[in-house]
Amino acid sequence: MTVFFTADTHFGDHRTINIWKRPFANTAEMDALILERWNATVAPDDEVWHLGDVARRPADVAGWLARLNGRKHLLRGNNDPDATLAAVGWASVGDYAEIELGGRKLVLCHYPFRSWNGQHRGSLNLHGHSHGRLKPMPRQYDVGVDVYEYTPATLAAVLASKDTQHGG
Repeated sequence: MTVFFTADTHFGDHRTINIWKRPFANTAEMDALILERWNATVAPDDEVWHLGDVARRPADVAGWLARLNGRKHLLRGNNDPDATLAAVGWASVGDYAEIELGGRKLVLCHYPFRSWNGQHRGSLNLHGHSHGRLKPMPRQYDVGVDVYEYTPATLAAVLASKDTQHGG
């Protein structure tokens, strides 16, 4: 089993194409690419932490979850109402999580933090929300689809990106 991280899929949300200048003609094109890349990367027995902002319409979330590979955990984003959290298909839901993976402590939330638990002892802050446009602090990583070519990323991929995207 592999663990992946992602955020800001915004399925069905045309505003995301305009605001964040995503390179898609419409939401159908965007959604199809995200679905294709997710399922080409994530196996059915893998685990995915989705760090918020799943879809425009909460009524569509259960349908998306059924089509996406993996055991999916949600940490609520600013565009995730209660109905998104209640959708069938989440293994867990919350606002914040601390997990350990590969000997690293990870602090997970939709929002980037200025400081976080264990920050000066090597823990990492993984977040979404900023669509790759926030200058991060050391050990802070945006795991959103805008940063990782619309594909969930492993911790190894996130750490490998530090020199080019995340300031180390």
